[in-house]
Amino acid sequence: MDFLEQLNSVQREAVMYNDGPELVIAGAGSGKTRVLTYKVAYLIQQGVPANNILALTFTNKAAREMKERIIQLVPPEAARYLWMGTFHHICARILRQEADKLGYTRDFTIYDTTDSKSLIKQICKERGLDEKVYKPSNVLARISAAKNVLESPEAYATNRDHMRQDRFDRLYDMADIYRLYQLRLKSANAMDFDDLLMLTCQLMQQFEGARAYYQNIFRYVLVDEYQDTNYAQYLIVKLLAEPENHVCVVGDDAQSIYSFRGADIRNILTFQRGYANARLFKLERNYRSTQNIVRAANSLIHKNEHQIYKEVYSEKEVGESLIVTPYMSDRDEAAGVAQQIARTKGSYEDIAILYRTNAQSRAFENELRRLNIPYRIYGGTGFYQRKEIKDAICYFRLAANPKDNEALLRVVNFPARGIGETTMRKVSEQAIVMNKSMMEVMDDPAEAGLEVSAGTQTKIAAFAQMMMRFREAVETQDAYAFAELVLRESGVMTAAMADRSPEGVDRKENLDELLSGIHDFVQQRTDEGISFTPVQDFLAEVSLLTDQDDNLKDTAERVTLMTVHAAKGLEFKDVYIAGLEENLFPSQHCVSAPEIEEERRLLYVAVTRAMERCYLSFARQRFKNGTVNFSSPSRFLKDFDTRYVRTMIAAAPRPTPQWGAWQMPTSRPMASPAVTSTPTLKNLKASKDLTHPKATDIAVKAEDRVTHRVFGKGTVLRLYRENDNDKIDIQFDTAGKKTLLLTYAKLEKIE
Repeated sequence: MDFLEQLNSVQREAVMYNDGPELVIAGAGSGKTRVLTYKVAYLIQQGVPANNILALTFTNKAAREMKERIIQLVPPEAARYLWMGTFHHICARILRQEADKLGYTRDFTIYDTTDSKSLIKQICKERGLDEKVYKPSNVLARISAAKNVLESPEAYATNRDHMRQDRFDRLYDMADIYRLYQLRLKSANAMDFDDLLMLTCQLMQQFEGARAYYQNIFRYVLVDEYQDTNYAQYLIVKLLAEPENHVCVVGDDAQSIYSFRGADIRNILTFQRGYANARLFKLERNYRSTQNIVRAANSLIHKNEHQIYKEVYSEKEVGESLIVTPYMSDRDEAAGVAQQIARTKGSYEDIAILYRTNAQSRAFENELRRLNIPYRIYGGTGFYQRKEIKDAICYFRLAANPKDNEALLRVVNFPARGIGETTMRKVSEQAIVMNKSMMEVMDDPAEAGLEVSAGTQTKIAAFAQMMMRFREAVETQDAYAFAELVLRESGVMTAAMADRSPEGVDRKENLDELLSGIHDFVQQRTDEGISFTPVQDFLAEVSLLTDQDDNLKDTAERVTLMTVHAAKGLEFKDVYIAGLEENLFPSQHCVSAPEIEEERRLLYVAVTRAMERCYLSFARQRFKNGTVNFSSPSRFLKDFDTRYVRTMIAAAPRPTPQWGAWQMPTSRPMASPAVTSTPTLKNLKASKDLTHPKATDIAVKAEDRVTHRVFGKGTVLRLYRENDNDKIDIQFDTAGKKTLLLTYAKLEKIE
């Protein structure tokens, strides 16, 4: 019993109470996992056989860690037969024993997501359905959502809301696909992940003997992260805990952020109404964060109407206030955060940058690389390694270099255009015979002697003509205009827009962000005096960036980049929360009151990841969909108590940040506080060597030596006016010959 002394009074009381249903509301950083772990150990010490205890978690990792802790508290043999694991794991164990009651054999197969998508794709193909409309990931998401609320194919087909939504999305055969999908699974003696939950509920509801058997085994039911349960999981717990209701659920309604996965916050909010005489315990002491961080987070979450009220507190030091920083643009925001991290003393491992959408990582990755700050993308893929980005860049590569066979193979049938592997194998073989590139064979398949059908020749010709237009555009359009043309005409952007699933929305946002990044690249080069930026320059930049990724693989300490959703359960000394703007955080897709409340809970999760310092930022403008969009600060910034938050504003030309109590910034433009502005260079005076009398007066002439902040030292070749722009040709010592716009060149003469 000595381990109980390691708990505070409320934790100990929650662990020792076992007389009925119990709800443990655990604030952020309050030690909820310890309560659940110690409760299992306490039950075993009290003589409850381990096989009579069921502990349900949401990840295998959590189950493993809890079991390891329990073994440290009680003899290993005492905990050997403990039922502990994820909902899916426990349900699979039950169904292995009871499968015959539901028309399956005990050796049924469990389909993973790839298997399920493949089956859906096959069904759609058999029915002659357009794969661009009936995307397997989107169809599977709808089937999964139906199963989470125990909705059969028959019930789905009669649900008016589903019918209305399916018609809107042109998924007229959705109900039939669901029906056929279930029939195919059953005939294959297979279940998908959602079936494990739905069929367990069906087993418990339809077979009284089976329900009584498992109720007798599971005398005590414990559930972690109860706020993340869906309806099927709620019902499994309810059915197994009856009739004694020795059930203990642990969670935090303020951290319920997974409704898009089917989580239903009502399960935890209404627990006390669903279980008579349920006891409520509140774990309100935060062991993670400073007092100011905890108080600021409280002031934010208390604005939600639907919650189980608690007053989380910390006994750590008071700590620093949360800092809100406005920036002029998203590029400034990324640069400012990166520069502040570069000035931070301590380990990079203690720092995290959190954002609402995956697409936001691009700007931060670029700026961290510029400053040689190592980083990792947690729970995700680096921006330039994401599939849709690699697809787009391969289109750019192929247009710039028609001999790039690897790029061709990646994009030739994406989006699908009926040019399959068999055709491309023939193209490859013919290219080898003729000692040509594959694209050269496709430019004129008849002349190359390519043996394919007339229909396939037509498809190849259409692709080749499209790539020819792209090759011509490489020479005439700057990188941004070219990229916009390619993404539009290739169908890559259209394919992303057609997929309304969360993954599809992510892909669309990532492609938008790619265009934004190319626009930034072109603009930066213009600012440096470069009059034309071809896509080849951008491709060279990207290849160098991805090479740096490889070089950083062995670096131990890195800044962590992740979405707020991925950050749940983690903690860092310093947390930067970026993009606190309307239509970004909260998301533009969240408009109803419940959705806004979940977005506020998401920000609460972000803030409570911070142990010592928390920085919030927003940009006044973001480049998106081809235009600069002006942004408003997030409504959530108003929710923080001004006693715990302050703003940092660098008012030009004053270089020192001005500090004050937090208030919503005005619409007055502000300089980015953490971004070092480029000093104004002196004007260059008149020269007799201008080849055009109206050219800008400067103090240099041909053969003078100058220095440029990017290209270094060089020799002036000539100055002239062209298309109403003053230009200068310079032969740089290391960068070669460059033509710069005089207005932006920012040169210094070497005397």
